[in-house]
Amino acid sequence: MTKADIVERVSEKIGVTKKESQDLVESVLSLLKNTLEAGEDVKISGFGKFEVKQKKDRRGRNPQTGEAITIEARQILSFKPSTLLKAAINRVDYRVVSVNRKHHPLPIQL
Repeated sequence: MTKADIVERVSEKIGVTKKESQDLVESVLSLLKNTLEAGEDVKISGFGKFEVKQKKDRRGRNPQTGEAITIEARQILSFKPSTLLKAAINRVDYRVVSVNRKHHPLPIQL
């Protein structure tokens, strides 16, 4: 699915023009991008969590020469899907069962 596909589906779903839908999608993506660039996490309930993680310097090897090199520290973007998203992808219904006052997901195959 491309950004254009998302714009088209949003336009159809909420009944606005494609231009208005494009502006809306661009605004949401810009907000997400700016938040992640600032080093903040983005958590979307029922979907997942985008997290900026810091990687440390580490030793590596140049595959052509075999020479030992240092791979610089950097930031990476990580995504962890929510339990609901994982369940939807795997077609599993996670119903919460109360056991000794603790909630445990009980997978039920659909």
